[in-house]
Amino acid sequence: MAEGDSDWEIHLRTLSSNARDSSFSNDPASYPSLLRSVRKLTQLCKSENSENLIARVYPQLNKIFQRSVSSISHSRSPSGLLLLAILQFFIDYGEFVLHDADPSLRTFFRSCLSREFADPEVAEATLDFLIINKKKILLAFPTLLPQFYPLLLKMIAWNGEKLEKPFLRVFPGLISPGSFLPLFISLVDLPVLIVALEKVEKSSGPLIGSSIASIQKSAAPEMLLALMDEAYTGSTIGDGGADSESEDNNSITSDPLFLELLKDENDGLAQRHWTSPGMESALQASISIPSDRLKQALKMAPRLLDVYFSIALHDVNQSLKCALIPMLLDRNSKLFPEKIFSYEVRKRLLNFILAAFHQSPEFVAILKKPIVDRLGEAYDSPEKTELALQLCWAIGEHGGGGASHKDAARELFESLELLLYENLSSSRLGVGDSVLGSSSSTVRRSSQSRLLCFVVTAIAKIATHHREVLPRARVSLGKVAHSRISDARVWKRARDYLGLMNEPAICLSVLGPTRPSSGSIQKPGMINWSEGRTKMIANIPFYVLGGQEGPPHHDFSLMDILPAKSATYRL
Repeated sequence: MAEGDSDWEIHLRTLSSNARDSSFSNDPASYPSLLRSVRKLTQLCKSENSENLIARVYPQLNKIFQRSVSSISHSRSPSGLLLLAILQFFIDYGEFVLHDADPSLRTFFRSCLSREFADPEVAEATLDFLIINKKKILLAFPTLLPQFYPLLLKMIAWNGEKLEKPFLRVFPGLISPGSFLPLFISLVDLPVLIVALEKVEKSSGPLIGSSIASIQKSAAPEMLLALMDEAYTGSTIGDGGADSESEDNNSITSDPLFLELLKDENDGLAQRHWTSPGMESALQASISIPSDRLKQALKMAPRLLDVYFSIALHDVNQSLKCALIPMLLDRNSKLFPEKIFSYEVRKRLLNFILAAFHQSPEFVAILKKPIVDRLGEAYDSPEKTELALQLCWAIGEHGGGGASHKDAARELFESLELLLYENLSSSRLGVGDSVLGSSSSTVRRSSQSRLLCFVVTAIAKIATHHREVLPRARVSLGKVAHSRISDARVWKRARDYLGLMNEPAICLSVLGPTRPSSGSIQKPGMINWSEGRTKMIANIPFYVLGGQEGPPHHDFSLMDILPAKSATYRL
């Protein structure tokens, strides 16, 4: 016990000396011993559960914390690890010493981590701290991580994949009602954030040096703070350095996208301008010779989006999910211009949109305006064509929002009609074939035929859900069926749907909703295909099952289509 008392006194004297001497915190040589004393005293307080020791340690640690924060801008020694060790004491014993850790935590993020996020040791220690105290932070300080998620994303983007796994353990805590929507934008733009940080590093020196002296001389942390100051206050950053560096610097500071990306705190949704010449040139230059950090960010962003969308589907309320979908529709064509990254992100955007519509079919009716706008852009680019195609499928699959949204369904049906007639007309006239090469013309026609197939199916499905538009659907499909100039797959599909419409019960089972509406029973003629092994409904046209026209002249076994032990129907 005497030996333990001796350890107390040694470490307490170290804390006391540092708390009294203002120059002690600026001495790099004293930093390791001070950090070791703070950690050792925290361990002793836990192991011996001594209220006396806790009461004696707290005032010294509080003084050291405040002094370190106040001198951080001109200190020659890093302070991130020390402040994290002190914060651990505040969280563990804050209730006993009546210390609210919330202001201290926010001070650490604003004053320290904003300058030392590029330090791998500080970044790793910060994630370890957040993981250890995750439950307490989420319960006692629920707005902390959502407020500083831009800074944490900056930290993980700069330090790369080696910190991805621990970051994923913290990631769900970044999501709150106030951060949910802007967090999506930040995740999609993670590669652009790397471009912005690398340009800051190029114009102002390394974000962190290999020694204390280089950290002190580096202007990069101050540059980041100046950029944020310009973003919030409108003040300009003074010119400095050579002409070439000044010109490169101004190209960043004048770009609103880069300024918004480099912020440390969540201040809500902000308009991001993708038409800036400076930004476009910076992105193209970064793609030509991508850095290792950029390559890692291009891989991490889709994986982070996987976690984000999983949380969105299962834990986020309906209003936020509905508000997210128009943002996804907009960003589908505004992604970092790298092929694999764009493909991976678009695939996740479309999967989430379809999953959200399946989970809440009424979203199709609520979001009819942005959906109709995207249908009108179906010809602009291949990615917009694919988006329009998927939206057509969703409109038909969910009946334009369901039986209770007849007006929205009618407007969506009219948009599908317009898209069908425009495609049919251009397909007949061969618009664009004269100016395109043979391969380009083939690709365009194939894409157009695929879109027409989806539009035809959507029209037939929405007419099955809403019988009041059935006459118009017959006219539309009839025009396609008699238009032998278009792709054979298109007019044959239209002809098959017209045949199905002559059998209302079968049409309902094939083209109707996959599940009954909420609170309603399954209608006659509906088939629950998941029960195909044990249940079957008759009157199935043979051409639907096998593709042949006309009835057969022999017995037909349904075992060939849906395996069942004793389901043989004689036609």
